[in-house]
Amino acid sequence: MKLSCQENLVKGSGLKEKVEKLESFGFEGVELWGNNLKERLDEVKLAFRGREIKVSTICSGYGGCLLDPNKEERDKAIRDIKELLSLCAELGAVGLVVVPIFGPPKLPDLTPIMNVLELEKRLLIELLNELGEYAHSQGTYILLEPLNRYETHFVRTLNDAKEILTATHGKGLKMMADFFHMNIEEADIPQSLSNNIEFISHIHLADSNRLLPGMGHTDFASSFKILKEKSYSGYMALECGIPGDPDELLPKTVKYLKSLI
Repeated sequence: MKLSCQENLVKGSGLKEKVEKLESFGFEGVELWGNNLKERLDEVKLAFRGREIKVSTICSGYGGCLLDPNKEERDKAIRDIKELLSLCAELGAVGLVVVPIFGPPKLPDLTPIMNVLELEKRLLIELLNELGEYAHSQGTYILLEPLNRYETHFVRTLNDAKEILTATHGKGLKMMADFFHMNIEEADIPQSLSNNIEFISHIHLADSNRLLPGMGHTDFASSFKILKEKSYSGYMALECGIPGDPDELLPKTVKYLKSLI
């Protein structure tokens, strides 16, 4: 297991300084935001040049929506996601974190022919097959992320994501497990991780209150034990609030998490 941190969580005058700090704190990876990533590609490459710390993943950053009724919006999402997958390959990232839809459904309810959830599943599976093929050709992954019920109506548990992924061809397609969302949606986080470990290629870390691990009531020790038993060797990236000075709290969080690893 390798620790990563989203780039926006650390202080610094630029990405180079942030990367230097995160490496000194003990992180092995940095999760980059996909917004405007193509325009700052040279800055990114310079920031990581000659360093042990790597780009772990790219988080979001695409426009449109995969489950929009407007084909132009779906096509925009597909174009942007493919561009970001190419950048994943260029930067050596594991993959791109993708959320199918935020909020309520946008597609029509076609009951009695097909209800909206059935329609969303069929459409998403077809689009993931296309995007997965492209990700596979680039040597990277789409990382499907389940969210909690307050952020989406669709794909909220690891089992939901597995149901979608097992209906695809599987190439270039994995899931991401987020501890904050799992704290809300999963009845048993360690068991859910165990049941879905073959599909998990990335993890987001946040405590129950969406602050740094150790600041809420999430039992990370039990989950990390399962991850070790199942030989999970991927990145785990911080995506959370920091109620204080990151220069003080991030090194402490690394020490805490590595004590569990």
